[in-house]
Amino acid sequence: MSAAKRLRKAPWHLRYRIGAKMASDLRRLMIKATHRHCRVEFQGPVYLGPGFHLNIPDAGQLIIGPGVDLRRGFVCEISRDGRVVIGAGSTFTSAALIQCTTTIDIGRGTVFGQSVQIADGAHRFRDYEKHMFEQGYEFNPITIGDNAIVMSKCTIVSDIGEGAFIGAHTLVNKPVPAYCLAVGTPVKVIEYFGPPERRPEILDAES
Repeated sequence: MSAAKRLRKAPWHLRYRIGAKMASDLRRLMIKATHRHCRVEFQGPVYLGPGFHLNIPDAGQLIIGPGVDLRRGFVCEISRDGRVVIGAGSTFTSAALIQCTTTIDIGRGTVFGQSVQIADGAHRFRDYEKHMFEQGYEFNPITIGDNAIVMSKCTIVSDIGEGAFIGAHTLVNKPVPAYCLAVGTPVKVIEYFGPPERRPEILDAES
């Protein structure tokens, strides 16, 4: 790259590289300063993008591995003594919402597209004499395996196996096995692409 081109690119570099890193570092300091009553652990370099929001009112835990990239609009709400773990090298692109009261364990190298929600609880609503907010919740701890890929606008309320690929606009309301392509609302596994010896027997039973 010529000296003239580097000079023209300097304002972009200052804002989107140096400035972004400085802003991320400041967000980390603010999060640590305001969450001293609970456990918030950054296990290495982590990028916290614009709109990062963390709410842990009680004794919850957020543990983030090294190299995690939370690009823009990442919101995490941890109630009671809930725990969220995000494995090393994972990426959330934009507008993610995590809501946890029990445990949500996300593996290494996972990728989440735009507007993804992960929640381990659902409102009870069938008592017609009470408002939904008065009926409590049903909880289901969630595990998402290493290298799972979740495309845009998905809702996740159940487990996802290692290396699985979840298509856009999918409601994951039942477990998706490892190395499976799954799509739809509700979710349906349509293909297995992993090692032959790990092919889930349930897929053969359903075919």
